[in-house]
Parts: sequence; C-alpha cells; structure tokens
Amino acid sequence: MTTGISSPKPPILVTGGAGYIGSHAVLALLDGGWPVAVIDNLSTGFRFALPEGVPLYEGDVADAELLARIFAEQGMGNGTGAIMHFAGSIIVPESVEDPLKYYDNNTVKSRALIAAMVAAGVPHVIFSSTAATYGIPAESPVREDTPKAPINPYGWSKLMTEQMLADTAAAHAMNYCALRYFNVAGADPQARSGQSTAGATHLIKVAVEAALGKRDSVAVFGTDYATPDGTGVRDYIHVSDLAAAHVLALEALIAAPDASMTMNCGYGRGFSVLEVLDAVDRVTNRRIERVLGPRRPGDPDALVSDPARIKATLPWQPAHADLDRIVEHALAWERKLDALRAQGDTHGDTQGDRGG
Repeated sequence: MTTGISSPKPPILVTGGAGYIGSHAVLALLDGGWPVAVIDNLSTGFRFALPEGVPLYEGDVADAELLARIFAEQGMGNGTGAIMHFAGSIIVPESVEDPLKYYDNNTVKSRALIAAMVAAGVPHVIFSSTAATYGIPAESPVREDTPKAPINPYGWSKLMTEQMLADTAAAHAMNYCALRYFNVAGADPQARSGQSTAGATHLIKVAVEAALGKRDSVAVFGTDYATPDGTGVRDYIHVSDLAAAHVLALEALIAAPDASMTMNCGYGRGFSVLEVLDAVDRVTNRRIERVLGPRRPGDPDALVSDPARIKATLPWQPAHADLDRIVEHALAWERKLDALRAQGDTHGDTQGDRGG
C-alpha cells in the first residue's frame, strides 16, 4: 500500500490486534511499512493471528503501567505514534444480558486508554466504532449525520467512547478518527488471517461453516421485512478493505493533526440474508439448508451505509467489493483454519475474535 507519510513511519500500537479485524489491521500496517506492536489480553484473540516478529503485550488496555511501558519500549509519546483501538466486546445480545460488562470493557477501559495516551503525548487514535450507534435508522442508506439512537448497550458503549474522543480532542493535543463499521466479513486474500471464532454468529461465517458440514443448517431470522425477498438487508464490507481504510485514516490524522473525523465504513450496497446464502451456494456448489424463523427483536429491515464521506475524505478504493469474493476468501480461511487446528498450530488460545 502506498503512503504519503515520509520514512521512518511512527510506531503504531494496535489494541485487540490478535482478533479478527485487529489482526487484519496489523497485516495492512505491516504491508505498508509501519512499525507495529499489539496489546491483547487473548480472552477473545489468538496468538496465531499475528505474524512472527510483531511484539505482543499480553494484558489489559486499562493497565496504565503496562501502557506506559509499551509507549516507552515502542518509542511512542511526546507527539509521536498512534493507536488503533479494536479491543472490546461485540456481542449485541450479551450486551443486553450483561450491560455493565460492556460499559466497563468498551467505555470505561477506553477512557483509561485515552487518559494514558494523553498523559504520554500519543497524538492520534483510530477507533473501532459501529453502525449500532444508529439503532434502527429511519433512513437507508445511513449517513454520519443520521440521528444516533442505539437500542442496546453495545451501541451505547461505542457512542459514549466517540463522545469521549471528541471532548478529549477539543481539550488536548490529539486527534481521532471513529470508523463506524457495517457488516464486516471475509478474510485476508492471502489467507494470513480470518474470523476464527467457534460458535460465531456472523452470517457469512455461519454459512461457510454450514457449507463445509460443520452446521446442519442456517437460521433465517425473519421473512416478513419490507425488503425485496422479505429477509433483512445488510451492507457487507470485506475485512481487508476495512483494514485499508484504517491505514488511510491514520495517514490523514498525521497529515492534519488538528482535524478529527467520523466516517461510515461500508460499500453502500446491501444484500439480503437469502442473497448471501445464495452466494455461498454458488461459491461452494452446494445448497445450504435454510431454517426460516421469526424476527429477532430490534433488527432493522435494512442497514446500508452511505460511504460518500469516507470516499470524499480518504483515497479509499475498495479492492474486494464483491459478495462472491468475500465468500471465497471466508471459505479459504475456514479451510486453512481447519488445517491449522488439525496440526495443533492454534497454540491452544481461547476461542474468539474481534468483530465490528
């Protein structure tokens, strides 16, 4: 990836970098020649997701002493370096059942991380936010100025962190970019990383597992939505295109240290649940059994991004904006993951990953 930043590039700390999206950001940074270190408590991440040579600090993003040591050892602080912040909890139903976990993990610990970077003089942060901040929007596609009305603690925990970043940037010498993800899917085209969760709930991951015989069927929640085929429509973005957007956002923050940004990350094109399953059928040349069921509470009919702002702000040119390609890469990773597990190369880490 080309970059407008002169060498040597400043060091980047990736929180949650052993998880799904974080590990792809690490790859994108390394591909672009950035020095990278990772902090991850491995509660929902994997050592094997990180390339050899990437320093891994096993610990918590709220550990001020550990962060100070990382900043010192990695040469961050006093106006240099940046943080890409992916660490957090992401399961919406769990956030409803255990809201305090989400306000602690996603909001309180983010506050501690922001405080540590301000104290050290780390000037830039890219934050992993979510379309869940919009709740059930009255319009689609969704713009950044669409009213924010989260319907679960997960969305609120992320929106609170966005507000903390805005207030902190107004008071201190730092800037930020909050990227609101839509439905992240796929895997690294070179199969260096991918979604590794056992028991995942992401549709494409679930469908690929079903196509490989790991699940008997795929549940379809709701067939009476106001969409062309009655199933929910979502904007699926390839994880490597999302990672590329993070690197470009990083460059933009460094180039304009007084400017902060909030942008949607999606393609502006939606696919229904049945269209996604049809794509998996095409790619795998087999038919997945669909089990039709009732809606889940709080699911909008359609949630599609308006990507105009990110395309106007960054030189972002998605390379994988094709549903079949997203499925192909997810399938290739699933097969590689099976091989890694068979060989015992997953190092026994806990199962889980970081999504958006």
